[in-house]
Amino acid sequence: METVICGMQQIGVGVCDVVEAYNWYIKAFGCDVMIADADGVAERMLPYTGGKPRRRRAILAVNLQGGAGFEVWQPMDGNIHKPAAEARLGDYGTFAGRVKCADLYAAYAHFQALEGAKLLGNISLSPCGQKHFFMSDPYGNIYDIVEDGYRFVELGLPTGGVDGEMIGVSDMDRSLRFYAELVGFDKVIYDETGTFGDLAPLPGGNGRFRRVRIAPSGPSEGPLSDIYGQGSIELFQAIEPEQAPVKLYEGRWWGDPGFIQLCFDIKNMKGIRERALALGHDFVCDGGEDFKMDAADGHFTYVEDPDGTLIEFVETFKIPVLPKLGIYLNLKKRDERRKLPRFLLKALRFMRIASIK
Repeated sequence: METVICGMQQIGVGVCDVVEAYNWYIKAFGCDVMIADADGVAERMLPYTGGKPRRRRAILAVNLQGGAGFEVWQPMDGNIHKPAAEARLGDYGTFAGRVKCADLYAAYAHFQALEGAKLLGNISLSPCGQKHFFMSDPYGNIYDIVEDGYRFVELGLPTGGVDGEMIGVSDMDRSLRFYAELVGFDKVIYDETGTFGDLAPLPGGNGRFRRVRIAPSGPSEGPLSDIYGQGSIELFQAIEPEQAPVKLYEGRWWGDPGFIQLCFDIKNMKGIRERALALGHDFVCDGGEDFKMDAADGHFTYVEDPDGTLIEFVETFKIPVLPKLGIYLNLKKRDERRKLPRFLLKALRFMRIASIK
């Protein structure tokens, strides 16, 4: 079997109240196709949960306009470790999520009117001329809303799904090799060093950075890739910072408030492990092939990037399409590069919801 990176599947976001947060995310980002709602015990992430199983409720949802999804995750044991300080650009780990948007001005007005959203500055241009703006959710998580015309299904929503993340690193060249060789993000969209006006509204954004945005050079492939579209990652290395960068998840547990992981949908977990081992980054957790998340199931693993940011891989075996009618998609034996027919994926619109309880 060939090893295929099908695209970014989701970003993980830890919250204190999953019902409140996910209902807000539906309004904010249109992620109203709920793939899974799993209330149970996380038993396979012990290195990141204090060595003990951790009860949690996790919701995996996507926006069918296109992009990766959100995994909104609440620890249910009451033992929650909030960040000790506000994240600053250049700190090691995920600083912000990035969300696709076809009409940036409409999205700006949407967040301007949405209760709980906080706009950070105005619409500006990235080094490649892409329009974007920053905002934060009610829980202090920052998002970069970027202009992107990709649409899988037109639903009239103000944004699409997730495009990627902004990640702080300590050694840019080492991180570029890691992301290029492990997940195929080998295309450099820009590589700039300096101070940047578009970053000024962010905590620590007035500093000097080497800033590199990367994406896959090849076409999207795999069963669900038409939903994901092409994503990107933006890496930031602080240059002579006034305040020493810190690891954003230091001293906290998997699922605590903040950004948890960046997840890729893949085919051939054995091949992924061979790539990871060649880079000196073996799996730090392996969930095994018998893992189930509500009506979906697959095989998940984790590695750490060179600065400890968690990267998840999921080989999806089954997803629900019309679960009330017992209709599921079995992906286990499909050609690893072949895309599912669009009409099948569009049937996911029947799983759209307005809210949860």
